[in-house]
Amino acid sequence: MQNKKDSQILDRGPFYHGTKADLKIGDFLSAGFNSNYRSEIIMNHIYFTALPNGAGLAAALAEGNGYDHIYIVEPTGAFENDSNVTDKKFPGNPTRSYRSTEPLRIIGELTEWVRLTDEELQNWKERIAKLRENPDAEIIN
Repeated sequence: MQNKKDSQILDRGPFYHGTKADLKIGDFLSAGFNSNYRSEIIMNHIYFTALPNGAGLAAALAEGNGYDHIYIVEPTGAFENDSNVTDKKFPGNPTRSYRSTEPLRIIGELTEWVRLTDEELQNWKERIAKLRENPDAEIIN
């Protein structure tokens, strides 16, 4: 799939999206929902990664009481590097994180990945709580 800005191929995937939502193959994930990190923000993009463990982290941190799911997804349109991590936090895009305003089609589900330990998950939750407490912390939407 191509970069929105310059028609350069960013990544060929496969791509993954982590969530607690219970979905089916053929369903679509789309933008327009609350952020898992700042619930008062409606997201203009849908986020995904080419790294299964990155999607696993997103699933573990997602709001909700369901099980962690990593869906194998296919972008239906152009996408770009996730500007929340690319170059802002990490040079380049080592997390292989992307975002799109176009839906992602679920084409499968990954059932095996390296899950966070309880301690790792607690550390991430504390980092997210600090982000939520800081009204000046920017989420690029």
